[in-house]
Amino acid sequence: MSIEGKTAVVTGGASGIGRAICTRLAGLGVNVAILDLDQTGAEETARKVVAAGRRALPIKVDVSSAAGVTAAAEKVHSNLGAIHILVNDAGICEIAPFVEMSEAQWDRMIAVHLKGTFNCTRAVLPDMIEAGWGRIVNLASVAGLSGAPGFTHYAAAKGGIIAFTKALAHELGPSGITVNAIAPGLVDTPMTRTGLLSDEMIEMAVTGAPVQRMGTPDDIAAACTYLVSEDAGFTTGQVLSPNGGRYM
Repeated sequence: MSIEGKTAVVTGGASGIGRAICTRLAGLGVNVAILDLDQTGAEETARKVVAAGRRALPIKVDVSSAAGVTAAAEKVHSNLGAIHILVNDAGICEIAPFVEMSEAQWDRMIAVHLKGTFNCTRAVLPDMIEAGWGRIVNLASVAGLSGAPGFTHYAAAKGGIIAFTKALAHELGPSGITVNAIAPGLVDTPMTRTGLLSDEMIEMAVTGAPVQRMGTPDDIAAACTYLVSEDAGFTTGQVLSPNGGRYM
């Protein structure tokens, strides 16, 4: 059974993990809407989707804005049709010791990750409920499972996404909709390489993992491909953590 011809919304699809997910989905015959604040990056991802033979729609939106997300979902529906797949990948990250963390830093982290996941899920659910079929994949983090110093706000947001995933899976299962989370470990993305982590921190993470390397965006996209497939119809409320074995 195939997901060919279905429509997906991928937030944070302008680069990194989100872009890899978009191109993987396009390879499976899925039309993709790319929601991101980075319009240029979203347009580049859209070109890759079109090159794979599928339709694409890049939309600039801040997922923490309920009104913005609602408008984006309406645009997707008008241009690509009913939405069957949602991947909540939009995110930000920073290191901030808790005793130095501002209220604004805390609020922004929760708004983008947790509220953004809420906004996008609420906006696309009517199509899935009407179809009696849907796949929702929320990008969490291994930090939401294990915690990490300097990432209290990030870990709290990602842990909230995991709890959100499990609770919503209970509600939506009878409607034919699965809800799962992916909690990646350290992945080699532009965000990781722009000074978020020092070379020493990256080396420590790599040597501490059994596979002895960083993850790639394709590693995470492969996990997502399974979770949105017809083969995953009996898998819901789960947290899949591709992390190279660093956290078990």
